[in-house]
Amino acid sequence: MIQYAEVECMIYDGHSIKDKRSSIKSIKAKLRNQLNVSVAELDYHDLWQRTKLGIVTISNDRLHAEKVIQEALRIIDTYPELERTLTDVARL
Repeated sequence: MIQYAEVECMIYDGHSIKDKRSSIKSIKAKLRNQLNVSVAELDYHDLWQRTKLGIVTISNDRLHAEKVIQEALRIIDTYPELERTLTDVARL
């Protein structure tokens, strides 16, 4: 079972691409370390107030994969410098 989420976020505290990269790097590291998921920035590379992240997990249990993605979304929501605007979750 492959569970996948695309997450678009607005970044409010950043004032440059460098600030954005710092925030994204922190989020990606936390997700990888705590949940063992794959994370990549998918879009809006040249915009400093917007990002789109892809998060993927693989499991032999559908319910476990769904829980991991939901926990990843919860972790993203704990960051005060950004707001999750659009989320698309799918099974592959």
